[in-house]
Amino acid sequence: MVVNSKLTKFMKLRFVVLLGLGAVAGCTTTGQTLQPEVVPSQQQAAVQPPADDGKLAARIVSAMNGGLVGGSIGSELSNRERRLGLEAEYRALEYTQGGQAVTWKSDRGSSYGEVVASQPYRVGSQDCRQYTHTVYAGGPSTSARGTACRNADGSWTPLT
Repeated sequence: MVVNSKLTKFMKLRFVVLLGLGAVAGCTTTGQTLQPEVVPSQQQAAVQPPADDGKLAARIVSAMNGGLVGGSIGSELSNRERRLGLEAEYRALEYTQGGQAVTWKSDRGSSYGEVVASQPYRVGSQDCRQYTHTVYAGGPSTSARGTACRNADGSWTPLT
């Protein structure tokens, strides 16, 4: 129990530090993005994801705290559809080149979406990316923009 408490405190501190880095870097989701001095990432993400071991994927996706699809753009989606959208956000951030779309579609086919991440850039020692998620759920499409930074364990932490 003491270890979990210390780990939880460490993760909360890490999140606060990342939020602070995002503020310093000028990252926002309001459409008024300041242009920080950044160095393009030297690390290019692999095109294909590694073999999925289930537990690792669940941990990495849960670290995204709902991502963009967990907000208002996903309000009309089922839990399963939000999970598909969140997994697409992770794949876009981790495995695609800037500007490439990652799509997802519900089993019912009535809801689907698209995630597009920009080129990675460095903030301190972390790779960060801005990204857009567009959801189509039976009406007009809705979109949200955000920024996420990659952690040493491979997870992405949204700065929203």
